[in-house]
Amino acid sequence: MHNPARILLAPLALGLSLSGLSAARAQEPVAREPTAAIAPSETAIGLIYRPEAAPSSYDAEAVPEDEGVAGARMAVKDNNNTGRFTKQTYRLDEVALEPGTGGDGGQKAAAAARDLAGRGIRYLIVALPADEVLAVADAVKGQGVTVFNVAAPDDRLRGADCRRNVFHVIPSRAMQTDALAQFFTLMRWRKMFLIVGPQENDRLYADAFKTSAKKFSLKINAEKPWTFGPLAKARGDTPTRSEAMVFTRGVDYDLAIVADEPGDWGDYVPFRTVDPRPVAGTQGLIATTWHPMLETWGAAQAQNRFRRQSGRLMRPLDYQAWEAVRSVGEAATQKKTADPAVLAPYFAEPGFSLPAYKGVSLTYRPWDHQLRQPLIVVQPKALVSVAPEQGFTHQRTPLDTLGIDLPETTCKFAD
Repeated sequence: MHNPARILLAPLALGLSLSGLSAARAQEPVAREPTAAIAPSETAIGLIYRPEAAPSSYDAEAVPEDEGVAGARMAVKDNNNTGRFTKQTYRLDEVALEPGTGGDGGQKAAAAARDLAGRGIRYLIVALPADEVLAVADAVKGQGVTVFNVAAPDDRLRGADCRRNVFHVIPSRAMQTDALAQFFTLMRWRKMFLIVGPQENDRLYADAFKTSAKKFSLKINAEKPWTFGPLAKARGDTPTRSEAMVFTRGVDYDLAIVADEPGDWGDYVPFRTVDPRPVAGTQGLIATTWHPMLETWGAAQAQNRFRRQSGRLMRPLDYQAWEAVRSVGEAATQKKTADPAVLAPYFAEPGFSLPAYKGVSLTYRPWDHQLRQPLIVVQPKALVSVAPEQGFTHQRTPLDTLGIDLPETTCKFAD
């Protein structure tokens, strides 16, 4: 679950400069606009996110200040368009947490969640890292609040750290790497050269890819750490280039796999390897939920509608926030009620389905609450394939060939 390549793989944070806030306000969540009381026929959906600080200098690929937020806003409009026929209305209550919180991010996220829940909001969209998703989930446990994780791909949230009140819209890392591994298998590219960045998330992505490689009988012929710094963000060439070229010499591989979730160096690798080899992983050929090149299954209309409303292209985080908000609207339409006590268990039931411009309706897995969805395999300027690939079958649905299946799950929901 990230140019378009840099567009897709930018960190899942939201770019909005809040530097003008006072030091006193910096200690509390910041509501974007006043929130009125919830009308009896109205469903309020909370969005908790942390904007990314504006870049210190010009950056053509800076994260939009409304990333994720714009997708949620479009979904609320979609919900209200449908709600006109069912006499249901929806609104979005946005809470922006201060960037650069250090070690107290979970406390502030939990405080924001408790505040929203205290105002009667029973659906929270959370665009935050894994630890803060858990903090939010635990803060509202037992209050009938459903949390939608739209930004944390960590497999542990679907495993040992799963929570009954959390549903995961963003694909897990396992789903992303499985999608790529299926495509490599189809293309008969078997020998991998895994290059791993220095960040913890890079290691987690590399671990997920190793699991996928084993699952689909791919061979990792070599694994090396990246030690040359953030060359993808460097201006112009540097003497380090020759060292990076030597770095890839003497390895027998069909494909270089880069694990660089922050996007510091992965875009530097293509066309600089000693031997001419394709690059995939977090850069190059990637697996994601959304891309400007996706136009089938009605996606072109959604792309155009988003552009008219937001003045830019839709990014994966926008789409994931849209999916979360639309999950609430679609469940309410299907059950003919917005009662949270009815909808919360319904999300994981077989009867729930979400049309989402993917050619099939999407559902949540009951064993870990992960949204089943096709992933698109794309390069910066073209859609290459769609996973699950043809030929990969499953007793329930081919979508369960992506990610952790029921027999392997370590998720045990606590009562």
